[in-house]
Amino acid sequence: MRAAAGLAEVGRVLLVTKEGLSESNTAYAQGGIAVAMGGEEDVALHLADTVAAGDGLVDARAAAVLVEQGPRRVEELIGWGTGFDRYGAGDAAGAETARVGELMKTREGAHSLARILHANGDATGREIAVSLLRHVRGMARVELMEWATTVNLTVSTSGDGAARVVGATLLDAAGELHAVRARAVLLASGGAGQVYSETTNPAVATGDGIAMAYRAGVELMDMEFYQFHPTAFAMEGAPRFLMSEALRGEGAWLVNAQGERFMERYHAGLELAPRDVVARAIEREGMNGVVYLEMRKAGKKLDWKARFPGISAFLAEHGLDLGRDPIPVRPAAHYSMGGIRTDVHGRSSLAGLYAAGEAACTGVHGANRLASNSLLEGLVFGALAAEAMVEEQGSGDGEQGGADAVALGAVEVKDIEAGIAELRALMWRDAGLLRDEAGLRRAQAGLVALRNRQPGGMTRRALEARNLLTVAEAIVQSALGREESRGAHYRKDFPARAGVARHSVVQRGELRFIA
Repeated sequence: MRAAAGLAEVGRVLLVTKEGLSESNTAYAQGGIAVAMGGEEDVALHLADTVAAGDGLVDARAAAVLVEQGPRRVEELIGWGTGFDRYGAGDAAGAETARVGELMKTREGAHSLARILHANGDATGREIAVSLLRHVRGMARVELMEWATTVNLTVSTSGDGAARVVGATLLDAAGELHAVRARAVLLASGGAGQVYSETTNPAVATGDGIAMAYRAGVELMDMEFYQFHPTAFAMEGAPRFLMSEALRGEGAWLVNAQGERFMERYHAGLELAPRDVVARAIEREGMNGVVYLEMRKAGKKLDWKARFPGISAFLAEHGLDLGRDPIPVRPAAHYSMGGIRTDVHGRSSLAGLYAAGEAACTGVHGANRLASNSLLEGLVFGALAAEAMVEEQGSGDGEQGGADAVALGAVEVKDIEAGIAELRALMWRDAGLLRDEAGLRRAQAGLVALRNRQPGGMTRRALEARNLLTVAEAIVQSALGREESRGAHYRKDFPARAGVARHSVVQRGELRFIA
């Protein structure tokens, strides 16, 4: 939506979404948006925190762009009506440190200071999405197309063999195909959390943009780095609802089945250590029983229900009180650091194709994303991608052809769902939080078997199954090739970090590593 706002200033924009425009990972982002609003020193510290969290693999130039342009983009959001939380006259906690009306800031894991902005307590992403949607709906040149699944990119090849994206094929809710021509295409389709059986992601996050780009021959980067959020709700039969990192930022402890606080055994940052460290600690402690978030140990008087209304309401549905009861948690797939390889202006390796947000990989997150940098990433790089698209829009002459053919014909829904369930289970078991060669080889063999019997069909779910398989194959191939442990990628058979930090790049089935 941020890219569309920039593009609409110069031409017509078609904004396509698989479900309603409000349904995305953005809308589920509870923790907040990290932004250095405190001047040059704050910006420098935000950059240092981002680089440190990325475990040696952050592209420093991309990270500098993120933190330096972040304040401008957030001020822009505020101007468009985004209502971030501010200190009030009766806010005892804020009165000691801030003036009434000032933006309320909290601290999260691996941040050196409080710089996280929130809206409505734990509904930051939804507030940002709503304000952006309200803004683009008011732009005459933006056409919105909801409930449409993108099938493939359309690639044109000129006489000298140069390829360029010139549009896409869409499948609407009625099952009709639409061929759309465009001077440029931006993939802002989010992540692929549904590739794992345990995930905080909504059902729409099936890696569609990443998979389409890969089939068109585009380079993917760092696909093995998948962040597992440490604290997803872990009650049997309940969804893996996110227990925001801000809970730990407000002082909540992690305790094991014996009631012991255990993070001191793993990291000096305790509960606010980098997410990969916390997630692996919980996984290990959970081998002997359930791990809990314990708010009663926070050491501060806080109205937990007022501070986290969405989380409190969810827990109440399951008979729990946030301020009174220990909350069972476990890690779950949360965010892909890898994706379509781009520069800071969203340019991919294929002319006419751009990507931004979680679908893209600029290198800004390195091997492990710093908490609450993702909403900022979408704003900053969405705006920059729009600028590049305006400057470089082309006509794309030559023969038109699809990036990949889709098999037509009837397909049993039960076959699709069974295949997706099998894929998600094997990825969680063999390519999840703790990896080794034997498990990754099992995952690879299982994915080959799934591809050999993959059903065809022109339905949204059939297309999602194909995209999940493509993304899973890229993750496993990249994880096998990275024989070290770095950030979110942990190999039990290679527990040490390699001396040289390199990015993985996979393209048309070939894997290579680059500096």
